[in-house]
Amino acid sequence: MPLPDPRKRNPITLPDGSAHAGTVMLSEVLEHPNFKVGDYTYASDFTPPKDWAQHLAPYLFPGSREQLIIGKFCQIAHGVRFITASANHAQEGLSCYPFPVFDPSRMAGFQPDTRDTVVGNDVWFGYGALILPGARIGDGAIIGAGAVVRGTVPPYAVVTGNPGTVHSYRFAKPQIAQLLSLRWWDWPAELIARAEPALLAGDLDMLESLAPD
Repeated sequence: MPLPDPRKRNPITLPDGSAHAGTVMLSEVLEHPNFKVGDYTYASDFTPPKDWAQHLAPYLFPGSREQLIIGKFCQIAHGVRFITASANHAQEGLSCYPFPVFDPSRMAGFQPDTRDTVVGNDVWFGYGALILPGARIGDGAIIGAGAVVRGTVPPYAVVTGNPGTVHSYRFAKPQIAQLLSLRWWDWPAELIARAEPALLAGDLDMLESLAPD
């Protein structure tokens, strides 16, 4: 079967032939200069917003000094939020009150936290997950429903709870290393389509046999 069209805003067609408005290819609905997303990454919401960037990352303002970067083939469920660095207050002083933001002459450039939030490829975000400023989430990770994630998440880790902790890994270390080496998400679309049976069945040997030279 061919892959979904990464340029189609609503990639899911319901049995009655209509498009499922609640699921979008994010690359087709974002016009935010600080929000970068790879092909085939989709987001779903029971009440589709007009502005997906503001909905998913409400503190990521145009002109902010950080970026939210999400790789290819990620899956983002209803209620997921990315709390990016612009939301953070300074903590070094005697008060966390952001006095400069109320003074137009000092507001420009005042941003105590400028860390990017970076998500790898093929990451699944469960219902209501909350991603905190500066998080780095590795390829193939699963972020469980309601998890609150900060810091670094290793590739193919399964993270649950608040605070989010690594519950398990999806595969053994040699398999993870092999998957990271293959980087199937970067293959040509036709080859990924051919590899779909291997990806769905968890057949790493078959996947490797299809890898481009």
